[in-house]
Amino acid sequence: MTNQLHRRSLLRAAGVAIALPLLESLPVKESKAADAVAGTPEKPRRRIVAINVGLGLHAPNLTPQQAGRNYELSPYLQEIAEFRDQFTVLSGVSHPEVGGGHSSYKSYLTCAPHPNSAGFRNTISLDQFAAAELGSETRFASLSLSSSGPGLSWSRSGVEIPTITRPSQVFKKLFVAGKADEQARQMQALRDGQSVLDAVMDKTRQLGAKLSGRDREKLAQYYESVREAERRLSRAEAWEHKPKPVVDVKPPVDEPDNKKMLEQTRLMYDVMHLALDTDSTRFMTYNIAGMNAVPVIPGVDSDYHNLSHHGKDPAKIEQLTIVERSLFAELGRFLKKLKESEETAGTLLDETMVMFGSNLGNASSHDTSNMPILLAGGGFQHGQHLAFDHDNNYPLPNLFINMLQRLGLETDAFGTATGTMRDFA
Repeated sequence: MTNQLHRRSLLRAAGVAIALPLLESLPVKESKAADAVAGTPEKPRRRIVAINVGLGLHAPNLTPQQAGRNYELSPYLQEIAEFRDQFTVLSGVSHPEVGGGHSSYKSYLTCAPHPNSAGFRNTISLDQFAAAELGSETRFASLSLSSSGPGLSWSRSGVEIPTITRPSQVFKKLFVAGKADEQARQMQALRDGQSVLDAVMDKTRQLGAKLSGRDREKLAQYYESVREAERRLSRAEAWEHKPKPVVDVKPPVDEPDNKKMLEQTRLMYDVMHLALDTDSTRFMTYNIAGMNAVPVIPGVDSDYHNLSHHGKDPAKIEQLTIVERSLFAELGRFLKKLKESEETAGTLLDETMVMFGSNLGNASSHDTSNMPILLAGGGFQHGQHLAFDHDNNYPLPNLFINMLQRLGLETDAFGTATGTMRDFA
């Protein structure tokens, strides 16, 4: 390390560089600040699963005509009718200042404004916010899944979390123990991480005399973030000593034909259920990206992406309805598995918040207002259509505050939220 320290200097140890926070006492130099990570107090075993349909959901087939509790089930909701008292339909909601058409998937769980702008930098997603607080209670803090391509999860520094697209790989990660040499390498990697952090802490102590009082406070916070990282590494090492759960099911065989989207979706839902049922993780995201191809679904002979841009063509809407009803049927199958899994205080559905919807309110025109959103499970007082203003949307991020608080987190701020969601409990 050179004698001249910059405002965002890099501390180097064991071949690894870790960035300091912004320190006003030191000269300016561009770099990235370290993340501050909160502690992990004991909390109830509640879970979040967030699912996005990237090519939208045709609102007239989803949104009930009536608000409140005595609404008539829409065509799509008929596919999950048995769970009517365990889900809430939301309409007239969106993320403030989030446009960008298909690019808005980046903000589905972060609500970061202007995802299509040149200087866009994402923020932390809902699942990662929760995982930072509670993820150490399970073997895997979170799982980011997708049918193909990018997912919905983003780190505190706005970096996309890599996805797993094959159910067989999810199953292997959850339940298949590595060979002895692989486990040994993993253990050594964890120990190396701890020693690197210790070396970095030694380096930071040399800065104290050069800093102002405010910068010393920042550095103290940075110390705590590094210590929290060390604690996480220690917990990860503890999980490496514990055997993975044993499940009495055969490993899934991946469907290689991407056009068989329903079969692929069903396989992914099955391993998601196993992950929750074995308490291997409590936070998952799943991006159903769609395709530029004809899905293998009876009655459909047109490209799915093209159908989503229906331009109000009745023939296209008819086929799009078949595709999207099928997706709701698969969701219903997933909810049924959760409901049939018993927990100490009820069912897995009672303890799991399942958010299902789309980043696009009108995929045909790439409109991001009036996002179609449904929230099932989690122990809320469900059974209603919560209808907000179609022309002046209510902020969807407020729902995220309700969800985080249901996890037991004492927070009233996330993204662009203005508080908890009105009339929802």
